[in-house]
Amino acid sequence: MKTKLKRPLRVLAIVGLLLLVAATVVLAAEGEEEYVSRFHATIWSLLPPVVAIVLALITKEVYISLFVGIVTGGFLYANFHPVLATTSVVEMFVGQIGDSWNVGILIFLVILGVMVALMNKAGGSAAYGRWATARIKSKRGALLSTFGLGVLIFVDDYFNCLTVGSVMTPVTDRQKISRAKLAYIIDATAAPICIIAPISSWAAAVASYAQEGQGFTLFLQAIPYNFYALLTIVMVVTISLLQFDFGPMNKYEKMAQEGDLYGGTGDEYGTVDEPNPKGKVIDLVLPVLVLIFCCVVGMIYTGGFFEGESFIDSFANSDASMGLAMGSLVALVITFVIYIPRKVLTFKQFAACLPEGFRQMVPAIMILCLAWTIGGFCRDALGAGDFVGNLVAGNEIAITLIPAIFFLIAVGLAFATGTSWGTFGILIPIVLAVFEKTGDGGALSIISISAVLAGAVCGDHISPISDTTIMSSAGARVNHLIHVSTQMPYAMLVAGISFLCFILAGLIQNAAIVLTIGIVLVVAALLLIKKAARPVPLPSAPEDTNSKP
Repeated sequence: MKTKLKRPLRVLAIVGLLLLVAATVVLAAEGEEEYVSRFHATIWSLLPPVVAIVLALITKEVYISLFVGIVTGGFLYANFHPVLATTSVVEMFVGQIGDSWNVGILIFLVILGVMVALMNKAGGSAAYGRWATARIKSKRGALLSTFGLGVLIFVDDYFNCLTVGSVMTPVTDRQKISRAKLAYIIDATAAPICIIAPISSWAAAVASYAQEGQGFTLFLQAIPYNFYALLTIVMVVTISLLQFDFGPMNKYEKMAQEGDLYGGTGDEYGTVDEPNPKGKVIDLVLPVLVLIFCCVVGMIYTGGFFEGESFIDSFANSDASMGLAMGSLVALVITFVIYIPRKVLTFKQFAACLPEGFRQMVPAIMILCLAWTIGGFCRDALGAGDFVGNLVAGNEIAITLIPAIFFLIAVGLAFATGTSWGTFGILIPIVLAVFEKTGDGGALSIISISAVLAGAVCGDHISPISDTTIMSSAGARVNHLIHVSTQMPYAMLVAGISFLCFILAGLIQNAAIVLTIGIVLVVAALLLIKKAARPVPLPSAPEDTNSKP
């Protein structure tokens, strides 16, 4: 048997050697001049995320779907050359994981997972759950408290997602709120809050894309017209007060009332050890406050605050990834000082939480790495942003419709690439160039900038490959595709109303009037949906007067 296998193995070895030689020749030839795929900046550049999203919705397997999308991007980039496609996939994956920004986010994610494990092991989360249960007596109160905490943690959406989830899970569980609903509240108070908060990593990113000295002013002027973010907040508050759900969310909320909080999938992030029964609320609150403080200090440090820059300027110039990584690391050290001397945890228990916290973040890390890779193919290798930019710049449209058009384009681009920052990084310079070219500016240019920011947040909000969406699933510890499918109808309702608002804003150019109309439309739509969902009683059968006794 071994003799029979020798010849095929030799043939395979020779073929493999030839493939390696061919790959070397191809890469050497391409090294002489910059390689550009024939699919670069074409509509085909959007195919990889489309493949991944459609396949994920069909198979419910997000890892395989993302991988297939990556392979699709590799073959498009390589013009269907198999060796170059394989090489490009590996290089893109390694490049995205090795990117300094992404490494900082991964470090922050791992440390945050460790912090959550520590707070759970110390009994802080359980103690807060007991404390909150004694004061939050209703489902409405639990939902509004989750929303309120999300609003308070406005510094960064990544930090928001995981912190709110870990803190509020005990409270929402006791009120039988599904993890899908918790994930939606987390997601809806992450990016939508950060994009209207002047002191946040998002404000810093937006400011960096405009002309020097104008970015922060531009961001402030755009806030009143950011209809998607503002109306999403209205949406969350309204459904919390009305206490009703629609679409797939209704199904998972009914399952939660019957005791299944996870929607039939169980906790995919692993079981949590029994907490310390002697834990106190301070064992949760103090580490969270320390984490917030250290992350803020870390961000302004990277922006030059301690070198003479103002607080606002240091935020505008901050490196959010590095700042969050530094801040969380310092917070972890301080947490050690908080727990060990008080004997809340033993040194051995503290050390055991380090790999446990890492393990709990593995699903989110895997999805993030795959999502970054597919986004890298679309953005860098295939030039999806260039395609959209050329599409916009090459069309003459009615000037009053420009905000609504930019909103739709931003939604599509952020949905396909999974990055809101990349989306407004691509489109904001185009908006500024359009109004500089046409000579029209003033309020309409600000509204168009707001439309780009709102569309980027909207597309990011509904995209299965968005890092914020992924971390919202991780924060609530719910199946990722359940989170995506349940929040989609909610986000699309707000997106439709926001699109109408941007059409009106192009005509009226008054933020207060248009926002008021938008709020009325959101509340009215929810009331109509609630009324339509109410079961209609069947009419009683008429009495048969002719029947005999």
